[in-house]
Amino acid sequence: MKPNILIVIPARGGSKGIPRKNLRALAGKPLIYYSIQTACASRFQPDIYVSTDDGEIAAIAEKLGAKIIHREATKAQDHTTLDPVIFDGYQQACAKEGKTYDLIVTLQPTSPLLKSASLDAALERLIDEPAIDTIISARDDTHLTWKREEGRYIPNYAKRVNRQYLEPVFKETGGFLITRGSIISENNRIGSRVELYLLQGGEDIDIDTYEDWSLCEFYLKRKKILFVVSGYQQIGLGHVYNTLLIANDILNHQVEFLVDDKSQLAYEKIASKNYQVHMQSQADIVDDIRRLAPDVVINDRLDTSEAYMVALKGNGIKTVNFEDLGAGARFADLVINAIYPEREVLPRHYFGHEYFILRDEFVLTPVRRPAECVRKVLLTFGGVDPNNYTRKVIEAIHPYCREHGIDISVVAGFGYSQYETLEPFADVQVFRNSMTIAEHMSGADIIFTSAGRTTYEVASLQIPAIVLAQNERELTHFFASAEYGFLNLGLGTAVSSAEILQAFSGLVENYPPRQYMSGLMAKSDLAGGRKRALKLINNIVEQV
Repeated sequence: MKPNILIVIPARGGSKGIPRKNLRALAGKPLIYYSIQTACASRFQPDIYVSTDDGEIAAIAEKLGAKIIHREATKAQDHTTLDPVIFDGYQQACAKEGKTYDLIVTLQPTSPLLKSASLDAALERLIDEPAIDTIISARDDTHLTWKREEGRYIPNYAKRVNRQYLEPVFKETGGFLITRGSIISENNRIGSRVELYLLQGGEDIDIDTYEDWSLCEFYLKRKKILFVVSGYQQIGLGHVYNTLLIANDILNHQVEFLVDDKSQLAYEKIASKNYQVHMQSQADIVDDIRRLAPDVVINDRLDTSEAYMVALKGNGIKTVNFEDLGAGARFADLVINAIYPEREVLPRHYFGHEYFILRDEFVLTPVRRPAECVRKVLLTFGGVDPNNYTRKVIEAIHPYCREHGIDISVVAGFGYSQYETLEPFADVQVFRNSMTIAEHMSGADIIFTSAGRTTYEVASLQIPAIVLAQNERELTHFFASAEYGFLNLGLGTAVSSAEILQAFSGLVENYPPRQYMSGLMAKSDLAGGRKRALKLINNIVEQV
């Protein structure tokens, strides 16, 4: 049999800490709006009454869907406890509705972040377990605490240990107190067996101060941003690094990641940074996105299809796409493309090196001016180096470097797995998955790299570089060109060892071309790209 449930929301007009608190606008809506909406959304369809002594509160509450209990002034004083207020509401509701109530819920307006799902879970537990008399919302408040006795402070603990080893302490929130009709009286709402329902993630906030108010504003304006990313052996981890940089700069919103079912490498890298990351579990990744229910999706997974983007838009999701040349790009709210040239001019599409997102380590690393004598060459071919250009270049230049006293070093990426092919070159220094690549670059006189994001990082330090494209798509990367200071040899698989050596020795033996290359790199404002890209993204988030 369905229980009769009454929710009483106490809301007097004379709040002192924050005057007129219950009617003040919190994120654009009166504070009392949130508790009424939480109650109205309960699947148990309770009767909802606001108990108030204030006509304005009563009028607003009625418009929001609650019924009104007019509270006497004697029950609206600063010293008045909630027990007689709730009992009065219970009695009046019974008379108005012509029924008795099995469960009575006190739901305070000062907990605006409480979710209906939490309220319903607590109600369900009380319904399923008759031995429980009362359930109270609470939060874990275990800390090293002190008390004052006989004029001095003494600890509330026997031994100073980390928080997780202390005896747990729980603090009531204003979220809810649910009790049985057989328990409630004018001076009591709590039975002999009490259970606590622990809240977290903002639901446990109880507004008493302006600081609490500001914190609730933050949570209510916070959006859920989902990065949908690809990263595996064939395409490398550039997309992952790009989205991690963006995520690091988003502090006011909830950030999560979703990778497709091919991207185990991406999953591991993102998880290592302690972000919440999900692996695709449905045949259509759109179904995973729907389940995660984001406000904004940021796609960094190469080209998108029209069907994929239309599905996201159909769910009311704002979209930001990186490096998207697919048919779906037309449907994005924003496209940022720092690497590929645009095929046509489209609204909301921003492209060019001005929007490249440069890591902090490169922004903070001093520029390396070319030296007349080349002493060190660095090879860094991205996170995976699928064609093993690392081995190919070493084979081409190793004898020359030994003859001319040039050191060779390698920074291998997260996904590189062909270390055994480098073993014959004992004098080559190899750094595995280095976290200080800018430092390695700044110590080099010439750099070999592929045509991806690393070219922008090299250019930020103004170091002459030779480029070998990993695939046909990289051949379209306009920045890795002579215009911006690079010696681009084209598709690396089609370049011979002799051509690599000729290009390298030509730079080693000719100082002016290296100076000229460095000067061309200096003309690009790469340090400001991250700020420009984030401003565009924030504009989209604010539209939600």
